[in-house]
Amino acid sequence: MGEEPRKAKLMVAIDESMSSYYALKWVLQNLKESINASGNPLYIFMVQPPSPISLSVFNASVAHARLPCPILTNTEYSNSFQDQMVSKGILEKAKNICAIHGVKAETMAEAGDPKQAICNAVKKHNISLLVLGDPEVGKIRRALLGNSSSHYVDNASCSVLVVKKPE
Repeated sequence: MGEEPRKAKLMVAIDESMSSYYALKWVLQNLKESINASGNPLYIFMVQPPSPISLSVFNASVAHARLPCPILTNTEYSNSFQDQMVSKGILEKAKNICAIHGVKAETMAEAGDPKQAICNAVKKHNISLLVLGDPEVGKIRRALLGNSSSHYVDNASCSVLVVKKPE
């Protein structure tokens, strides 16, 4: 007998920008039936900033070796905790938007560089389609620094859809 066709898995990468929420809403309005028919949830992924760890060096008692010892200051811990809470709130908001549209969603967050983390998550979860909001940057900045969307088109192991918010 033939193999069963692979069920599509969609992932929307979000952040606090309006363009990522627009992309999520676009997916829910235009791909809702496909998502529900696949039997898979809509994966919502967010990248948190990496934890700020200060490296302090001290002398060990044996042979006076210098060993790095990560130390998190109260301010850094507070900022890291705040980032996690903000991320959790953004993901919950996105999940609630999905529920309102009748789509089951699963949220995921990882800390690190967004370009690497998103590509890794796509591969790890066998995503078929990555959906991104068009970054809200000016034409000059885009010309000078490039477009992060093109990074995902070139490096993600799936198809990439960039949803542009109307002006």
